[in-house]
Amino acid sequence: MKIKSFPEYEQAYKKSVEQPEQFWKEIADNFLWRKKWDKILSWNFTEPKIEWFKGAKLNITENCLDRHLETMGDKPAIIWEPNDPTEDHRVLTYKQLYDKVCQFANVLKNNGAKKGDRICIYMPMVPELAIAVLACARLGAIHSVVFGGFSAQSIADRILDAECNIVITTDGGVRGDKKIPMKTVIDDALVRCPSVQKVIVLTHTRTPVSMIKGRDVWWEDEIKKIETQGKKEFIAEEMDAEDMLFILYTSGSTGKPKGVVHTCGGYMVYAGYTFTNAFQYEPGEVYFCTADIGWITGHSYIVYGPLSQGATTVMFEGVPTWPDAGRFWDIVDKYKVNIFYTAPTAIRSLMSFGDEPLNGKDLSSLTKLGSVGEPLNEEAWHWFDERIGKKKCPIVDTWWQTETGGFMISPIANVTPLKPGYATLPLPGVQPVLVDEKGEEIQGNGVSGNLCIKFPWPGMLRTTYGDHERCRTTYFATYKDLYFTGDGCLRDEDGYYRITGRVDDVLNVSGHRIGTAEVENAINMHSSVVESAVVGYPHDIKGQGVYAFVVCPNQHGDPELARKDIMMTVSRIIGAIAKPDKIQFVTGLPKTRSGKIMRRILRKIAEGDTSNLGDISTLLDPGVVEDIKAGAL
Repeated sequence: MKIKSFPEYEQAYKKSVEQPEQFWKEIADNFLWRKKWDKILSWNFTEPKIEWFKGAKLNITENCLDRHLETMGDKPAIIWEPNDPTEDHRVLTYKQLYDKVCQFANVLKNNGAKKGDRICIYMPMVPELAIAVLACARLGAIHSVVFGGFSAQSIADRILDAECNIVITTDGGVRGDKKIPMKTVIDDALVRCPSVQKVIVLTHTRTPVSMIKGRDVWWEDEIKKIETQGKKEFIAEEMDAEDMLFILYTSGSTGKPKGVVHTCGGYMVYAGYTFTNAFQYEPGEVYFCTADIGWITGHSYIVYGPLSQGATTVMFEGVPTWPDAGRFWDIVDKYKVNIFYTAPTAIRSLMSFGDEPLNGKDLSSLTKLGSVGEPLNEEAWHWFDERIGKKKCPIVDTWWQTETGGFMISPIANVTPLKPGYATLPLPGVQPVLVDEKGEEIQGNGVSGNLCIKFPWPGMLRTTYGDHERCRTTYFATYKDLYFTGDGCLRDEDGYYRITGRVDDVLNVSGHRIGTAEVENAINMHSSVVESAVVGYPHDIKGQGVYAFVVCPNQHGDPELARKDIMMTVSRIIGAIAKPDKIQFVTGLPKTRSGKIMRRILRKIAEGDTSNLGDISTLLDPGVVEDIKAGAL
């Protein structure tokens, strides 16, 4: 299953294109199935309908837990590092994790959960988050994890869309020196969510919370009930390969987030295969991914990918700069981390502190580095390579998406020759194409275009929950018979791929996708805002910052306060992650005669490039542009 050299990569890639079914069959044979498939692949990109390993029966948790018990039951599965470095860390072996997952699956069952139910999980990065995710999968319930930074309204939208009947949360969370009142946020969200019957609350920060009789129960009390009932095991529910495993909400170019659906069989095979290969994982290595399980990176490369391969995965509750900017390096030193996978935002932020936080930190255990969320710019790539990897660790700069389930274009550590700023080459089984605006394929090297994929891979999304038409129009309708990624891409003279950014109205802020429409809707909820337009602009740390042009004629008091009020509104409606970095008050927005806002012009102004705005004579009021230019921040 593991590629060991570049000629082996070329051979595997060739086979994956010429005999895709045979290629994926051989990889799938490395996993545990209760019943093998009747058919490996049937697909069309028109409806779209994609089915992998049809008729196969399995449970993903038997692959992540049960099958490891005999040979490595005492090996650490999860090492948890708390937010506060003075508190005790926790280590869960595969056997302990298995016991806890069985226990909590019994808790869920006691509380009315059954196969096919949707369960919302809103928790900080504690081991119980991974336990809850795996317990849902074991019982055949579909988990929908919501990142701990989202607002009550964002959570309510997701619970309503998925019609969840159970919520799992904690009394509170901590990130750095910030306290997050998680149960209180859930209480606010549930005012609008009649489908929720039960809320299971883990004690974590001892924050006072309200507990509603008949609805809210304590995690610890429920575990005690299981212990007194003497329930030790939980027989994993048999799932079909194409049964839903989880829903994960992601921003789109329209206001409403969409629930990306991943299924049990193909996702498992793809997450496991890509993890082992890209990082060249060797038994016994300690692997540290700094993502949150609320994002796809945490699903695929903290939980399912590593555990399916019997890896030791580090979970970290805190932030990279608290109590100081050496925190990541303390963790690498403390647990002798071998593989370190983080985001360009974190790398750029840590670069800005200079070398001081690295002093006295032993990073010699590192053998491989990785980055995720957006391309790693050259300056950050070299800093990461020299200061962290000491020029001896390959950097696996991965390109993929929530919708792809796993890495798509990525170096394979110690196999693919590297090039700073490039995602390099597609992994076996991935067939990228570049197309022009008309959807014509752009052949050859030294070209750029819109990045599409022309053949299915096992980890790809199957639908958007409750709205298959949205899945079709978003990903499969732009270009005939192609999956459209929404990204622009350059293929250089060597055939290496470099992602050049979103081509739709989606921002990539700190590696997280945020729809411009979503932010505009939130700004427009503010009582004195008439309308707004949001664009991205280059930001030293985040990659892209959020620049809002806001029409707000009757500001209450001073402009600075009005800006803060608008930010507060966005935080309340979406979450702090979507707060604009810059808010410019304008008298009007550049619009065509049909009323369409010309974001292209606003983008140029936000980037400080006002010399070449193109033809503005077709605008309804060209004078508006001069006003905006004059007031640019």
